[in-house]
Amino acid sequence: MKLSGKVALVTGGSRGIGRATALAFAAEGADIAFCHLDDGTQADATAGEIRALGKRALHRSVDVADIAAGRAFAEEAARALGPVDILFNNAGINIRKPFEAYTEQEFDRIVDVHLKGMFFMAQAVYPAMVARGEGCIINVASQRALKGAVNSAPYSAAKAAIMGFTRALAWEATPKGVRVNAIAPGPVVTDLTAAMTPEDRQAFIDALPVGRFGRPEEVAATALLLAGPDGGFYVGATLSPNGGDVMY
Repeated sequence: MKLSGKVALVTGGSRGIGRATALAFAAEGADIAFCHLDDGTQADATAGEIRALGKRALHRSVDVADIAAGRAFAEEAARALGPVDILFNNAGINIRKPFEAYTEQEFDRIVDVHLKGMFFMAQAVYPAMVARGEGCIINVASQRALKGAVNSAPYSAAKAAIMGFTRALAWEATPKGVRVNAIAPGPVVTDLTAAMTPEDRQAFIDALPVGRFGRPEEVAATALLLAGPDGGFYVGATLSPNGGDVMY
């Protein structure tokens, strides 16, 4: 098993890409701590699936934009399950509207959850990884960081910043034994894409070479590659399972 004996912390882990990744990691031997935001029923179900795979699960409601709350959760996870070996920095939100209609509060919320939340959650687990001389941090960006999107200016900007953060941290972390990479998924069947209008969804699908949205499990497979022993030569990379939406 590729992650036997490891402990993974997954933000936004109760559903969607986070849930699929938590289950993929557990299936390969990792114990899982995951957070969500007021999603207790679904989180209990996800934890039950992890335990059914024979692995330990811990979950809490945490707003990752609250730095103190994120650090407290990381500390609790380490106490309960052991040192965190893998961080899957996934929590995210979006508010779709025209550029000129965004308020300062909406802008701040999107950037705080995505960029600040990821930055300081990584900071919460990083020192212990450095002390052990090993660890893995995977930050979830988006194909919108690569191509932009209508009605998603703050989201696209935050996701692009995550890619820059990933590269910068990789320069510092790699010599200390901590691998840092990112994933920029394309359109995937999640709660975020479910909020699209049927017309927008169909237009998006029609423009994709594969002719469909992705499945969370397909992104989880990329996360497993980066987290496991086969991902050792990826440094500061952004892998983009996107169905051909962006080719580069």
